[in-house]
Amino acid sequence: MRLHLLPIVFAFSLVAGNLQGQLNDLKPMVDQLTAQMESKTIAWRHHLHQYPELSNREFKTAAYVEAHLRSLGLEVRKEIAHTGVVGILRGGKPGPVIALRADMDGLPVKERVDLPYASKERGVYVGDSVDVMHACGHDMHVTMLMAAAEILTSMKSSLEGTVVFIFQPAEEQAPPGEQGGAELMVKEGVLADPRVEVIFGLHMSAALEVGKIRYKPGGALAAVNSFEMKVHGKQTHGSSPWLGVDPIVTAAQIIMGLQTIVSRQMELTKEPCVITVGKITGGVRSNIIPEEVTMVGTIRTLDTSMQRIIHEKIRNTATNIAESMGATVDISIDKGYPVTFNDLELTRKMLPTIFEAAGGEENVILSKPSTGAEDFSFYAREIPGLFLFVGGMQPGTNTNEAPRHHTPDFRVEDSAMPLGIKTLCYLTLDYMAAAQK
Repeated sequence: MRLHLLPIVFAFSLVAGNLQGQLNDLKPMVDQLTAQMESKTIAWRHHLHQYPELSNREFKTAAYVEAHLRSLGLEVRKEIAHTGVVGILRGGKPGPVIALRADMDGLPVKERVDLPYASKERGVYVGDSVDVMHACGHDMHVTMLMAAAEILTSMKSSLEGTVVFIFQPAEEQAPPGEQGGAELMVKEGVLADPRVEVIFGLHMSAALEVGKIRYKPGGALAAVNSFEMKVHGKQTHGSSPWLGVDPIVTAAQIIMGLQTIVSRQMELTKEPCVITVGKITGGVRSNIIPEEVTMVGTIRTLDTSMQRIIHEKIRNTATNIAESMGATVDISIDKGYPVTFNDLELTRKMLPTIFEAAGGEENVILSKPSTGAEDFSFYAREIPGLFLFVGGMQPGTNTNEAPRHHTPDFRVEDSAMPLGIKTLCYLTLDYMAAAQK
């Protein structure tokens, strides 16, 4: 019986090997098309950078993406999670359903970089008129995925599976009182029809040289929770503070107390964590002690048990300090984003692909976890996901001097995009090939 089965098994192996070889043979075409599209992709990127839009307000960006996907003949779905756009490419042969994701929103930041395509746009954020900038590289994420969609569509008949191109709004969080981003896209079925098996995503890094990729198996990016505290005191004249309860001084004591949670109460050798107060408002003039002060901030954790402990300690610390000052405090902590977890088996399987796309292992860096956060985590919580960082820093730049994300001076180079485009395409082709084994 075993001898009769050998020819069948051998024949099957040959077929699987041929299928894998056929997909692998498409990589030179990916390289060629990426090079040919360079001027076009740069033009896309400059347009998107010049006209950024805030979270859940990406109307023009969505229309720009939709027009491109329709020009490729893809099945297009729009207005998912408000402004999200999805393109579906069904290959010529059956196979896995793979999702590739890019985020579209800008930030309420005024651009300070001297570029001919610098943003002059303004928007409304929490009721205020603000400048808007792509200060985190989302313009390049959109561009790279648009290019990957065009390249993969050109080889549609050879593809063995389906590719879902997800252009997502509101990664930087929906405005207060609104839902949005990856969580809402998942709720509205972006992974369900067709049922996605695996998802890949890229993010530009302003502190990593062009031509390099950074990855981290397992917990790669932190869970994030936002908090708000309202400190209630007793208003009085600034000349006689003893007649009131000063919420500003109380808030200052709470801020200092919160820092001791991280520095003195958490086991930092286990995982890093951060508590930051990013905004404090209260008072109307110099000689009035106000009745109320509001603080908002962020919590970053990479371990769920540490996350729970920190939330508890924040509440206890703030409440007890306020009580000691004769004040009270109301505290709310949102559910935030979970840890961005790179599936261990998927990361292991795709690592050779990453090496190949980057031109060798020396261009791929195994990194430590980051206390930054990403709502890609909502996809990766549902299905295996892999999230990578692509270098955008001009070679030779001192990493410590590179402008950081979410700042007016943020800058990433156009020359970073070819590697991102190739990586998205290579990951797709190799995952399809592996599925045929």
